Amino acid sequence: MEKTEAENYFKGRGSQIKPDNKFLKNRYVSEHIEGIDEPLIQSPQTKIFHEHSKTIVNKVTSPDVGMIYSLNPYQGCEHGCSYCYARNTHEYYGFDAGLDFESKIIVKENAAQLLEKLLLSPKWRPAPISLSGNTDCYQPLERKKEMTRSLLKVFARYRHPVGMITKNSLILRDLDLLKGLAEDRLIKVYISITTLDENVRRAMEPRTASAAKRLQTIEELSKAGVPVGVMCAPIIPGLTDHEVPAILKAAAEHGALMAGMTMVRLNGSVGQIFEDWIYKNFPDRAPKVIAQIKSVHGGQLNDSDFGRRMRGEGKVAEMINQLFMTSQRKYFAGRTMPEFDLSKFRRGGNLNLF
Repeated sequence: MEKTEAENYFKGRGSQIKPDNKFLKNRYVSEHIEGIDEPLIQSPQTKIFHEHSKTIVNKVTSPDVGMIYSLNPYQGCEHGCSYCYARNTHEYYGFDAGLDFESKIIVKENAAQLLEKLLLSPKWRPAPISLSGNTDCYQPLERKKEMTRSLLKVFARYRHPVGMITKNSLILRDLDLLKGLAEDRLIKVYISITTLDENVRRAMEPRTASAAKRLQTIEELSKAGVPVGVMCAPIIPGLTDHEVPAILKAAAEHGALMAGMTMVRLNGSVGQIFEDWIYKNFPDRAPKVIAQIKSVHGGQLNDSDFGRRMRGEGKVAEMINQLFMTSQRKYFAGRTMPEFDLSKFRRGGNLNLF
């Protein structure tokens, strides 16, 4: 008996397809589906790959990202967000940006050792390092591997500034380390909230914490003295843009000190993945959402130009940016994140007496 469309949907996965990898000659095709006994693409089990990198900290050259250096202990992300711009980076490893990105996770086993080596270098000058610039450092695998916790121990030992952004409440596990860093103004945390609608969240970000859990995380961090902000990102025109005031209001009520935003941009294979996802999950809204995303990026799903790509352009983008700025002024007036204190850096870690 032929399966229904609902039965063919891979629950718990943001992507439902395996788009072509532009670096590979081979690709998945189903030209003669009647001759296949089993589906060509099935819901995958998560597989873990181990990598020993040569370096771990990357200098960020993009002027509109808001970070100087980034560190990613994982490549790929089980959160499976259908819009994630980082999906394309999986293609460099020979995987696809779709199901592979959220089911084939690469662990950089020597991340903490490489970070310590960098901080010991006489050439290193302290500057904030962000966890992570690409994939979530508190994705589900972190509960077992504790790669992020091992990195935080290095940052704490050397009193080095670190920024963090996540969608996962697992960060509260490391509150002991975060509180110590916060005492010396060496930590800033950002919790990303895309939607307060659980029906949208479960489909769009299937393995992330619920919005309620993220707000609770903001509150607990704030009460512990850890400076925390909210990233209303990415804003998806026609799907989540109307929630901007409610997200900022809720975040402020739970103790957030600042709010930031980015506009969704569907670069590379992500455009194909998101279009497939939106038509399967919200077919009634899909044409409007796709049309509005294109309207904020000059008729395309993506805009790569610095300064414009994060906020968009055109009337729809202007309305969304005005909505955000009005909400920001209303709910975050008089609030600010503390500046990092770079003077606390100890090059020799705990062995340094000065």
